[in-house]
Amino acid sequence: MLDKSSKIYVAGHHGLVGSAIWNNLQQRGYTNLVGRSHKELDLTDQVSVRQFFDQEQPDAVVLAAAFVGGIMANSLYRADFIMQNMQMQCNVISEAYRHGVQKLLFLGSTCIYPKNAPQPMKEDCLLTSPLEYTNEEYAIAKIAGLKMCESYNLQYGTNYIAVMPTNLYGPNDNFHLENSHVMPAMMRKVYLAKLIHESQWQKIACDLNKRPVEGVTGEGLDTHSPMSDSQRDKVLSLLAKYGIYDNKVVLWGTGTPLREFLWSEDMADASVHVLLNVNFSDIIGIEKYSSVHYGASTDGAVDRNHSAGRGGAIPTLGEIRNCHINVGTGKELTIRELSELVAQAAGFEGTIEFDASKPDGTMRKLIDVSKLHSLGWIHKVEIEDGVRKLFNWYQDSLS
Repeated sequence: MLDKSSKIYVAGHHGLVGSAIWNNLQQRGYTNLVGRSHKELDLTDQVSVRQFFDQEQPDAVVLAAAFVGGIMANSLYRADFIMQNMQMQCNVISEAYRHGVQKLLFLGSTCIYPKNAPQPMKEDCLLTSPLEYTNEEYAIAKIAGLKMCESYNLQYGTNYIAVMPTNLYGPNDNFHLENSHVMPAMMRKVYLAKLIHESQWQKIACDLNKRPVEGVTGEGLDTHSPMSDSQRDKVLSLLAKYGIYDNKVVLWGTGTPLREFLWSEDMADASVHVLLNVNFSDIIGIEKYSSVHYGASTDGAVDRNHSAGRGGAIPTLGEIRNCHINVGTGKELTIRELSELVAQAAGFEGTIEFDASKPDGTMRKLIDVSKLHSLGWIHKVEIEDGVRKLFNWYQDSLS
């Protein structure tokens, strides 16, 4: 059991979920936290990861680092999505085992489920039919990650738990137009279209300086000169590539796909709840699982030299799979309905159009959260409040 003095390594602690988990742990009194930025530690570098674990010797690990993006990014960077995520997962999980980490929490994604999975999607529908093509590489990497956790538990009696969050949004979200998820991309597009209509060039410049698009900043936009006019034309042409016009936004797809969204701070709370209170034995419904099947010592520590049960071949238990936990709200809305909530939050009275020639992605992705509820956690933030909170955070981030 982790106590307040336990050293917890949060991989990806500057990201959307990782930062929220870090804050949640601190609020609960867990202050012995370790984090490294990507510049400080490249998790795809096996030697660097081993050196980090040698140095820090964490008691627990939260693996929230990942190479992520929306439909466009998944289409453009297919090799990066599978390779970088696999490298990070393999390096962190293997070193966690090598260094005797007590508890590991792996964060995946509900894109692991088949494209045509029955709705709402239960954990047991994993690997029952083909994946959605547009995010296949990322999904395969995350499936491998949850299987690594499951397999280490079965072979070595470790306590590695995998949670699969639905679509997340919240503070520290990624608003870069080239590779962000649907909600922050939509929100930024709506905001910029409104600013263009209002000729708020100073605010547009501030937005582009904070988050350049294809390397283009807002330099010179808010001055009165022939050069600034030329720069404005350049920016308008660039933003049009992303469906951003004067008082009009064009979004990919038909607007009909249904999506479930979870506030990132809710996800963090669920993650920390699982990290602190849920064991592998709770998920598979077998008490004292490690001590019975993996030769644990009397004080509960796992004897890794014990060979009983290696390879998961424990006939009395049958097949053990799908031990991951869905994390979401169990509620959904269409992309069009989401765009209306975003427009309302931003005070946007312009036009939102949908380009049906572009892909929709999976038409529906609602998850079954009954396992999570049975483990003692239910979400708190509803989508209407969450969209307003995210837009307020976005505006504050520009000041």
